Amino acid sequence: MLRKIMRIEDRRGFTLVEMLVVLVIVGLLLALVGPKVFSKLGKGKQTAAKAQIELLGQTLDHFRLDVGRYPTTQEGLAALMTNPGIPNWDGPYINKKDVPNDPWGKPYMYQCPGTHGEYDLSSYGMDGTPGGEGENKDVLSWE
Repeated sequence: MLRKIMRIEDRRGFTLVEMLVVLVIVGLLLALVGPKVFSKLGKGKQTAAKAQIELLGQTLDHFRLDVGRYPTTQEGLAALMTNPGIPNWDGPYINKKDVPNDPWGKPYMYQCPGTHGEYDLSSYGMDGTPGGEGENKDVLSWE
């Protein structure tokens, strides 16, 4: 019985000082690495928006091949999912339930005829307003 008591007493946990040192080290690492990781997250969303705009552009081209024109601004990107009464429509052209939003959860802006081409497809980035830098930068089909 005396041996059991000694074994329990020989076991040691971490002291409060040791735990505080570990927490300070982890905090310093997060302070150094965190900003770099979060800046990459913003670039990832910008890249995803560019890829989605490119894919939507290809889908719009497929629509034009079938119908003979791009959807009008009034028909919008919804014309890729449901037929707005157009002859030769052979959709849906997107294999999802609905047209995807941009990576920030906002709908893509579509205009046809566009001011920069046959159509303009864009996202205003994280802030949802024209212009901006970094993650707030606009993603445009004509760039």
